[in-house]
Amino acid sequence: MTAAIELEGVTRAFGAVKAVDSLSLRVGRGTIFGFLGVNGAGKTTTIKMVLGLDRPTSGRIAVMGGDPADPATRRHIGYMPEIANYYPYLNAFELMDFYGGLCGLDRRTVRARAAELLERVGLAHAAKRPLRTYSKGMLQRAGIAQALLSDPELLVLDEPFTGLDPLARVGFRELLRELRDRGRTIFFSSHELGETELLCDGIAIMKAGRCVRQGAVKDLAGDGEGNLERLFLRVLASEGEEAGR
Repeated sequence: MTAAIELEGVTRAFGAVKAVDSLSLRVGRGTIFGFLGVNGAGKTTTIKMVLGLDRPTSGRIAVMGGDPADPATRRHIGYMPEIANYYPYLNAFELMDFYGGLCGLDRRTVRARAAELLERVGLAHAAKRPLRTYSKGMLQRAGIAQALLSDPELLVLDEPFTGLDPLARVGFRELLRELRDRGRTIFFSSHELGETELLCDGIAIMKAGRCVRQGAVKDLAGDGEGNLERLFLRVLASEGEEAGR
């Protein structure tokens, strides 16, 4: 079976600066994959290329076996950006109607899915309130619901845990595990190492546009003696030392 996401030698250069440098990555279907790194490591640029919103300078990208820029491929993808600028005068149901139309879903399907998802993310009580009255965490939950609206095979999330309170995090974690159990693939970038360690099957750690470590969480993080936070700090420190030699 083809991978959900596959990158081979991908570079994205902006002039002399390589935001992503010779990145090779494989994300298997039906897995949760964490994409880690400090700010400016190349995570968002990579996500844009995976979504077909940007093209690599060199290298190959395949998503669900196809070209990410092809509309037929994009139909399999749900996406939540780190910062979403929704129309503030819409309410959550209207937001779902809007995105459902973009996905080509009929209104009856959208209404049924919207009610189910808004209940699941804890927004049913506020579904008819304008989005301008929402807190950051509530907007984040609305973003999660819209990303799931088309029941995508691949879910791409940029910093999905930002702004979520502890209870919302637990619920979101359970939801992602259920999606994986249904054969869906989740690829997310994050600074939340604890959540990543709890959730992910595999991870990749980026630094200065390059992948410096990738593999299964259980193989990389160990049994608690070298947990993911320690691994993350150790890998970035050692890479910095090597670069300075």
